[in-house]
Amino acid sequence: MSFGDPNNPYGPPQGQQPGYPPPPPQGQPGYGYPQGVPPQQPGYGYPQQPAYPGYPGGNQMAIEMPGLMKTARVLLFILSGFQLLFGIIAGIAVGAAQDVSNGVGSGDDTDTLAGLGFLFAALLVGMGALSIFLGVKFKTGGSAIRITTIVYASLMILGGLVNTVQGGGGSATFGGLISLAIAGIILASMVNSAASAWFNRPRY
Repeated sequence: MSFGDPNNPYGPPQGQQPGYPPPPPQGQPGYGYPQGVPPQQPGYGYPQQPAYPGYPGGNQMAIEMPGLMKTARVLLFILSGFQLLFGIIAGIAVGAAQDVSNGVGSGDDTDTLAGLGFLFAALLVGMGALSIFLGVKFKTGGSAIRITTIVYASLMILGGLVNTVQGGGGSATFGGLISLAIAGIILASMVNSAASAWFNRPRY
């Protein structure tokens, strides 16, 4: 059976059976197949960019306590030491005086004074404990600590004024002036915008 002249330019190429379509050229993509590797598409449901900082547990810039508040905190700790010391000394002195009064038979007459003395000593110890508590809470406390410190410093200023006026130039006047200075610094550190921003800062 003859398949035509192999030298005929209009005939089918050599090696190909007549009646069949020619195979696609090498290197050309076939029908229904992609022309190349498609670009990688991001998967659905995944973020297209890094998450923004500021979420709980993320890297956040720590807020530093203002300098005036650091000073007030140190003063609270120093003040608490004096308050505790004077309260203990006052309690011991009142107890010793009451023992002497009981020894001479006048203890009943001095019971009221001894009670007031013990009350004053307990008040000093309580104020010392409050000073320590406020100083410790400066780092983690909120608005309630700020308000309590403002009230506390205001009462200290009032007491310092009373001691200064009624001290007669003696030790009470000197103590009143010291109380005014310390309480004034503490109060000034609590009523500015830096203190408001510190105690109202977000916490995670």
